[in-house]
Amino acid sequence: MAETVKIKSPIDGSIYAERPVADDKAVNAAVERARAAQAEWAMTSIAERGKYMLAMLEALVVMNDEIVPEIAWQMGRPVRYGGEFGGVKERVTYMVEIAEAVLKPVMASNPKEGFRRYVKKEPLGVVLVIAPWNYPYLTAVNTIVPALMAGSTVILKHAAQTLLVGERFAQAFEKAGLPRGVFQNLVLSHDQTEKLLGSGKIDHVNFTGSVAGGRAIEKAAAGTFMTLGLELGGKDPAYVLPDARLNHAVANLVDGAFYNSGQCCCGIERIYVHEKVYDDFVDGFIAETKNYVVGNPLDQATTMGPMAQARFADLIREQKAEALRKGAVAHINMKIERDEPGSPYLAPEVLTNVDHQMSVMREESFGPIVGIMKVRNDEEAITLMNDSPYGLTASIWTSDTEHAVAIGDRLETGTVFMNRCDYLDPALVWTGVKDTGKGAALSAIGYDHLTRPKSYHLREAI
Repeated sequence: MAETVKIKSPIDGSIYAERPVADDKAVNAAVERARAAQAEWAMTSIAERGKYMLAMLEALVVMNDEIVPEIAWQMGRPVRYGGEFGGVKERVTYMVEIAEAVLKPVMASNPKEGFRRYVKKEPLGVVLVIAPWNYPYLTAVNTIVPALMAGSTVILKHAAQTLLVGERFAQAFEKAGLPRGVFQNLVLSHDQTEKLLGSGKIDHVNFTGSVAGGRAIEKAAAGTFMTLGLELGGKDPAYVLPDARLNHAVANLVDGAFYNSGQCCCGIERIYVHEKVYDDFVDGFIAETKNYVVGNPLDQATTMGPMAQARFADLIREQKAEALRKGAVAHINMKIERDEPGSPYLAPEVLTNVDHQMSVMREESFGPIVGIMKVRNDEEAITLMNDSPYGLTASIWTSDTEHAVAIGDRLETGTVFMNRCDYLDPALVWTGVKDTGKGAALSAIGYDHLTRPKSYHLREAI
């Protein structure tokens, strides 16, 4: 019997969908099609490529009414939030808009008479995108669209939890009329993915997922000299200063911590609050958190659905239990149905009296729990914010922009926010430091990571 991948829905534990894993023959054929299509695709004008991308976007948007409940069944996000296509539209349109200017040749800065000297940005070739389940459209599109705009072909391997997303992308590109082989969706096992990475037939891989997954990608690709884009773990901090607009900070940080059941790459996982406003902030944060309605994500009243898998919820339960044993105080203790070990349903939790001896303040949670610590000053806050193996984003809450910049300059992170959090601006590069990974996505810099430089040194005949 052929191997299959099954989606176990967090809503009720049922098998929502099942798909056969591609066999080796199908994988090889897909790679050959991608390689054959790439040369002609690279000769297609950037403007023409952009038309295909916008047509794909339009086709996806038309499917949204079907996709929203589909996402709820696959990974648990409440239907009331309406899907991801606001962000998808912003990212696709921006990367299409800047492509012509960003991908044009770069002329040598010191002109010389009798010579023409410039650097072209060549497509990498065949790009493999290994996409995660937590924001299944947004994260995938970060690489799919700029890679295609740069002239590469793309093979998508989506997460098992959200494998129907890959089919939706394939349907949208088909409706857009994209030439055969330029984009392909494959259902692969872990072993097949590792084999493909080690085959030497892939020129670039972009992976979003765990640190362990990133290390497995690097190991599988060793010796092939392919380029890598890895967005891995995070433990994103926030620092609330005395001059912050407290109501604004509370509302946004609660949302940043608990939206999508806390399953956000750049979600807020730890908060440091200046002692002058600590008590008021904590009181407001607790009150706001208690407004969440946890339940079936298909219900319009639900504001927090189940986590994608029960094992993710059990990790949060373990972090909370360990923190309580070490002296932390839990403030929500919300009673909900099915909140028990082995269930993906989990209420949000706010912890105080926490410290960095607790895993909830050091290790990635990726769920609806957050610890809040009191700090005396900037020095203490900066030290604690940097006391992490990760570095994706950090947010600073203050009325003083220059003060925020000065603090940001000392933070070990890929993005510094002021008075906002948990957002990805396509005009700014998306990157991280330390165990958060390597590479860069979106913005003009993202295109540099999806192309290779090729120099032209042309001398006129004498």
